[in-house]
Amino acid sequence: MSILALSFTLLFVMITMLVSVWQKLGLERDIAVGTVRSAIQLLLVGYVLQFIFNTNNPLFIALILLIMITIASYNAAKRGKGLSGIVWKIAIAITSTELLMMGLLLGFRIIEATPQYIIPISGMTIGNAMVVSGLLLNQMRREVEASRGEIETLLSLGATARQAIQDVMKRSVKSSMIPTIDGMKTVGLVQLPGMMTGMIIAGANPVEAVRYQILIVFAFASSAAVSSIILSLLSYRQWFTKDLRIPNLEQKGG
Repeated sequence: MSILALSFTLLFVMITMLVSVWQKLGLERDIAVGTVRSAIQLLLVGYVLQFIFNTNNPLFIALILLIMITIASYNAAKRGKGLSGIVWKIAIAITSTELLMMGLLLGFRIIEATPQYIIPISGMTIGNAMVVSGLLLNQMRREVEASRGEIETLLSLGATARQAIQDVMKRSVKSSMIPTIDGMKTVGLVQLPGMMTGMIIAGANPVEAVRYQILIVFAFASSAAVSSIILSLLSYRQWFTKDLRIPNLEQKGG
């Protein structure tokens, strides 16, 4: 795509801003800032990836993955504001998911051990784990508040924190995975996913593009399950005080 052709895509931004003005939504500034930031960030990432692909240095690959995990952890932690140490727990969950996914992909030689494969697939896996982690924390907050009486009753009967909150954890994990599962059911029918579409536009054989997309879909499902389960196990104790009471979650959420 030429620079001239790329510049014409600003028409989409202009249309969005005009709609905002027309409907008095007040989103013009946010749209403008988002447009500039996304363009700059993507261009910088493009040059960084070009450098990493050319050098093929494992240290650079590890560094870019570390940055991805760090940013993803802090972003997902916004959904668990007020929970002590939640950033580290999310980071552990996402890192564990990434290591498992990439270990299987490289171990069974499903993909080549090159930056061109490792970084994009890791980025999608980490991004999916980030979204699922945020969804889990949101759902946990709602479920704990809704089940406060049930949890406190179980605690009064001698249940441990884990036993008292077990059903809440199960419902939260299930809820956090629903978008991923729904996406699996409709992929190819309602939407043509980004990786597949990008490969086709770039000239790849559609069947080959579909194979890689199937890989991503299956990896997403696995990463959603692993990250949500690990995070729920690591964070369930954060919903209680030291003396096993449930605090005011609205205050805890800041």
